[in-house]
Amino acid sequence: MRFRIDRETALSLRVIALLSGLAALALALPGQGIAANTQRPYTLVDPGTFGGPQSFLNLPAVPLTENGVLLGTADTTVPDSDYPNFNPFIVGFPDPVLTQAFEWRNGHLINLGALPGNNSSAVFEVNGSGVGVGMSETATIDHYTGWPADNAVMFKDGQVINLGTLSGGYESQANDINNRGQASGFASNGIPDPYSFFGWGTQSRSFIWQNGVMKDIGTLGGPDAVSTTLNARGQITGQSFTTSTANAATGMPTLDPFLWENGQMRDLGSLGGTVGFANWLNNAGDVVGTSDLAGDQTFHPFLWDGRRMLDLGTLGGDFGSANWVNDAGDVVGWATPPGDSTAHAVLWKRGVITDLTGVGSSQCTVAAAINARDQIVGSTCSESDALLWTDGKQYDLNTLIAPSTLHLTSAEYISDKGEIVGHGTLPNGDQHVFLLIPNNH
Repeated sequence: MRFRIDRETALSLRVIALLSGLAALALALPGQGIAANTQRPYTLVDPGTFGGPQSFLNLPAVPLTENGVLLGTADTTVPDSDYPNFNPFIVGFPDPVLTQAFEWRNGHLINLGALPGNNSSAVFEVNGSGVGVGMSETATIDHYTGWPADNAVMFKDGQVINLGTLSGGYESQANDINNRGQASGFASNGIPDPYSFFGWGTQSRSFIWQNGVMKDIGTLGGPDAVSTTLNARGQITGQSFTTSTANAATGMPTLDPFLWENGQMRDLGSLGGTVGFANWLNNAGDVVGTSDLAGDQTFHPFLWDGRRMLDLGTLGGDFGSANWVNDAGDVVGWATPPGDSTAHAVLWKRGVITDLTGVGSSQCTVAAAINARDQIVGSTCSESDALLWTDGKQYDLNTLIAPSTLHLTSAEYISDKGEIVGHGTLPNGDQHVFLLIPNNH
């Protein structure tokens, strides 16, 4: 039977690219250590867990520091007293044990801790000074949702510091931190909102945290704004409602991507429709994502180049998403060919679109990230195999490592040094974070 990507399937691919990261739903796997094999291009590192079955990545973020420290969240053996109640932003499902934020460095798994009590935590990014940000459960139950509230936290000098929430809110998380010490994220503010993101029941607002203060950066005119990422310059991108009135085609208010800088939020517009998402922001201020076309039945990838929103186009089909842009402005994501029978990972560079999987292939693939050397990583659409594109060829990463019980299912990030971070699955179905280190590194 021929597979066809309809709007719902395409939407799920777009949401995977953004909201799965925002909700920290990406999963990982248990410890196998380093198994160097110079006959293979990469050495596989499974950082392990804190005794529990699984480990996880927290996305969208950069899960690897410049000096090679891997970031994630791992299961412990401590029972979660809230179970089966859970906050979906920690790992995305009811986990019977606590999960704790970790750093893996020099072969050691370091527990970054959580706020006091029987609480789980997660870390998104760590800056060049070794200061990290993320979230931790608290001892408070969110009165709007009924689940354990989580708060944005900072991991600094062995301490877990609660950054708080916006006035009246119960929920917050910090997704990014730069070398200026600025952090960004989003939080609830306690104001009821029928169009609330994430099922909070209240407005969701983006914030910047600097000089010890959390500040709401505002919206494009509607009730909600949710950030995606923060760059080295202190710019923030995300998406915001522009009004409080729902559109007939979507059942929700118009949602446009934004770019915030120096106290001003700029509406990046649309490609004609009423739904747009910002998926990534580079240090030059370029934004990529997806935007609906007129009628809100199809959507295309876009690049905001500092002046206007450019439709990057597809492979001839109706759908596409731009998932990552490097500092040179090279963009990767996925697009459909004529007939929308599948999706292919693509590279957009200097106005030219390249089908990374190959014209005529029925394989469904997605590109997640690109480094400064135009090495690209991603996965099959079903996340059954992690993939690498380099020197014009596509590789299954499982063929580039020594035989392992950990099957690499998705690659989420590649550093400029060529180190790759992603998820894998053990024979029993447990998932783990992995790091691949080039053997010529």
